Amino acid sequence: MHDARSVRAPSMFRLATASLVGTAVEFYDFFVYGTASALVLGPLFFPTFSPLAGTLAAFGTFGVGFIARPLGSVLFGHIGDRRGRRPVLIVSLLLTGASTVAVGCVPTYGSIGIAAPVLLLVLRFLQGLGLGGEWGGAVLLTAEHAPDHRRGLWSSFPQIGPSLGFLLANGVMLVLSAALTEAQFASWGWRVPFWAAGVLAAAGLWLRGSLAESPRFLELREHARVPLAEVVRGHWRLVLLTAGGLSVGYAVFYAVTTWGLAYGVEQLGVGRTVMLACIMAAVVVKGALTPVVAVLGDRYGRRPLCLAGCAATALWMFPMIALLSTGEPLLMFLGFLVALLAFITMFAVIAAYLPELYEPRVRCTGAAVGYNLGGVLGGALTPIVATAVAHGERVPWGVAAYLTGVALLSLGCFALLPETRPVLAAPVTPAAERPAARG
Repeated sequence: MHDARSVRAPSMFRLATASLVGTAVEFYDFFVYGTASALVLGPLFFPTFSPLAGTLAAFGTFGVGFIARPLGSVLFGHIGDRRGRRPVLIVSLLLTGASTVAVGCVPTYGSIGIAAPVLLLVLRFLQGLGLGGEWGGAVLLTAEHAPDHRRGLWSSFPQIGPSLGFLLANGVMLVLSAALTEAQFASWGWRVPFWAAGVLAAAGLWLRGSLAESPRFLELREHARVPLAEVVRGHWRLVLLTAGGLSVGYAVFYAVTTWGLAYGVEQLGVGRTVMLACIMAAVVVKGALTPVVAVLGDRYGRRPLCLAGCAATALWMFPMIALLSTGEPLLMFLGFLVALLAFITMFAVIAAYLPELYEPRVRCTGAAVGYNLGGVLGGALTPIVATAVAHGERVPWGVAAYLTGVALLSLGCFALLPETRPVLAAPVTPAAERPAARG
């Protein structure tokens, strides 16, 4: 039997890196769809709609992925709590990679009619299902191997994966949009990033094939028979509070990376390449600072950083919209950067915080369901609401008001959650298998 404290630093580094690469691949798959929704899917799959309605419809299929994520967290959480964290990583990566490659093969509306958007919807659902299982498996495998006093740091590695996936997805889109004509990009260029997902998924599977099972899972003497039922019965309030708390992070991230991209190109007339460059530069800084913020979480606690991130978001949304509306690249970059720094102040520590809130026997299900429900509340609705609210406004103050409201909701939820860091500074004992906090 393994002890989490006995894992040496080099082994821990390899484990965390494998988790990072896997989440980067899965989030690449998820983000490349969001970028395509903002740039090209509306006219190709909803040509009978007006430009605004086509964008809203494309964002609607984008949102389906978020609706599927909690279902994926239930399905893969059950596997993770019953069979182990490791199998979740393999199956979820296969599902997301295969469905992403398939998106790149779907004929457009002009070729097969209504079947095109229907297929798009189904494949996006499968993408979300796989990603819903990915986060819980990757984070728990890392967090449950990590020593108590460095859990925040090591758990932050999978949280860097979304930044890398976003940069990779948008980097490919940026190169293609700069190298191809509008006609070439609309005809076949947008499909290339989806096809590339197959190669990335194969690389991720190769890295994950040698990972060891979580020692905390192996220590459990009894596994939950129906993890979801136990989570609903004993942790329902905790699930709702974590989902509400996390919703602002999703709202801000997708307001910047998806709605902001579409708004800049379609409403402000800024070039696609310029908008992608502004957003990507802000994401680079966010990704680089993720482990730094996680170390602060190990030292000062998870909850204070979450509260600080929510407060900073609430204060910055109106300035961000004002800077975005100028259409000036440097000012837009500044607006995006501060917003994403507020975001990562919360999300750098979430990978340690959520597992610490749930008892080990239902941890994979509880943490993943709470995390992905936050995605529905914040990520699925934000591009749709923001696009609708911003239509016709010279400066979309309604978007700022919406994001500020979400931030205040999340602030209230985090205020009701307990701190967990001091509890986990103690040695692992059988008593530690009881929940650190039930909210």
